[in-house]
Amino acid sequence: MSGKKKKLQLLRSVTKSDAANKTSILVDASKYIKELKDKVEEATAASAPDSSSSGSGSAVAATVSVSSVDLDNISNSSSSRRGFRINVSMERSRPGLLVSVLEALEDLGIDVLDADVSFGEDTAFRLEALGSGDGQQQAASGSVDAQKVRQAVLQAIGKCINDGDA
Repeated sequence: MSGKKKKLQLLRSVTKSDAANKTSILVDASKYIKELKDKVEEATAASAPDSSSSGSGSAVAATVSVSSVDLDNISNSSSSRRGFRINVSMERSRPGLLVSVLEALEDLGIDVLDADVSFGEDTAFRLEALGSGDGQQQAASGSVDAQKVRQAVLQAIGKCINDGDA
């Protein structure tokens, strides 16, 4: 599968789109992002009606946790497959952050099987993903472990932050 088709499939999966062609997938993704943005705005308005944004955006705190999981227990499959549960949390999203993190996972040979994402301009960024390294057998062979995945995600975040501040 070509890189572009793979990314469209990933986008389709993340946005839970049933669309078959590229245009429809992108339209569904746009609607999904708008829905997420609306939810974040509603939650922000409900939880902090009188909060104001702090003027210094130079330091960005990111929390990344990665754990190795047995995918058999999750998918009830008969083969023994290992994967990763990836959680990323930041106080403020950055342009291109989701793409940067997904590309880092792809570079490690990790296929995202399921993901919940919430982010918006000037709002928090949250990613909870379940990934499998079976695409290149890297996770099964031990060449990719939870620490390596965590480091790759942190590097992707750092690159995205540094590119945005340049």
